[in-house]
Amino acid sequence: MSSFIIEGGHRLSGEIRPQGAKNEALEVISAVLLTEEEVRISNIPEILDVRNLIGLMEVMGVKVTRHAKGDYSFRADAVDPAYIESADFVRRCAALRGSVMVVGPLLARFGRAYFPKPGGDKIGRRRVDTHLEGMRRLGAALEYDEAKRAFLLTAPKGLKGVYMLLDEASVTGTANIVMASALAEGTTTIYNAACEPYVQQLCKLLVAMGARIDGIGSNLLRVTGVPALHGASHVILPDMIEVGSFIGLAAINQSSLLIKDVSYGNLGIIPDSFQRLGVRLEQRGDDIFVPAQDSYEIESFIDGSIMTLADAPWPGLTPDLLSVMLVVATQCKGSLLIHQKMFESRLFFVDKLIDMGAQIILCDPHRAVVIGHDHKFRLRAGRMTSPDIRAGIAMLLAAMSAKGTSEIENIEQIDRGYEDIDIRLNALGACITRK
Repeated sequence: MSSFIIEGGHRLSGEIRPQGAKNEALEVISAVLLTEEEVRISNIPEILDVRNLIGLMEVMGVKVTRHAKGDYSFRADAVDPAYIESADFVRRCAALRGSVMVVGPLLARFGRAYFPKPGGDKIGRRRVDTHLEGMRRLGAALEYDEAKRAFLLTAPKGLKGVYMLLDEASVTGTANIVMASALAEGTTTIYNAACEPYVQQLCKLLVAMGARIDGIGSNLLRVTGVPALHGASHVILPDMIEVGSFIGLAAINQSSLLIKDVSYGNLGIIPDSFQRLGVRLEQRGDDIFVPAQDSYEIESFIDGSIMTLADAPWPGLTPDLLSVMLVVATQCKGSLLIHQKMFESRLFFVDKLIDMGAQIILCDPHRAVVIGHDHKFRLRAGRMTSPDIRAGIAMLLAAMSAKGTSEIENIEQIDRGYEDIDIRLNALGACITRK
């Protein structure tokens, strides 16, 4: 288990460019399974989760060519049917959260797909009902394979288009159903679909591959199936979670930072949410400049009540940034209620922040009240273990602002979502050592 040793208290400066979006990468790489022709994808983040998915593709029989950093071609013309039925395939999928995205393409193209309970972050219950029910609505049969500890979906006669109203606007569920529907017979109507930019990007890639999709960007998608898809090329968006993390990084360290090429129009409510914490932002073309400030004051609602930041489906605030915003708020002036609705264990890392001197009341598994120090009292260095990607980066931000030297263990969790984060932050003036 690797660790970061962080010497806190260093002001940062310079510019940084976000990596490609992890969540989009997992979707569009899985989509290459829908065609025998070559699909070329650039701006792929070479992080642990994505590398593992690419490795899974290779052992499935997909030909993978790395042209340059982040630039890959995939050709799925020789997928091994025996391997995707094997116990080794199921085991690999169970260890990788992103593997859920291969289910729709495999089912649509080969008529069979195993669906093990996926691994990934330890942040509470993550439902897969939307995925399974969507496949069943498309005509797949579902049974549980006790030997492999996985669900088996089968559609030997192919999938059929249907109207469905999703029980939740699941991003990965929507993506899986859209990919399966692309080769289904007839038209599939998906209401209450997730409409995040990453789902939009997946749909745009599928259209470039020959799919017929109407309603992209809305919560009502209509997918008219086609007999086959062809090759295409695609560029992944910058990662909005990294952009938000870098905004928080500048704020908690009272530093100025220029964040380059952020695809500002695809950030949604993220800039406004940081401004509610008192963080000034300047949009400079497609860049964001965060100036250094002595103090950051949390806004109140118009009636004077405590500001609440809560996650919500797009275009609401992504849950992946609430951990970062919570840490930033510990050094702002004022109070904030964080309401993490989606995952019941994602706020448990605040115990470590409390040990560092933060004033936080954990109300229940979903809500925490933060009373900010206004940078009048620095957090104390501490020893922590990263439970998941987003808590890990939040802990890293806290350690960078703390007095003394901190250690974060299990940084493999951070590496799953952030590429060479120690090297990139050290270039800005941080002092992070990997051991």
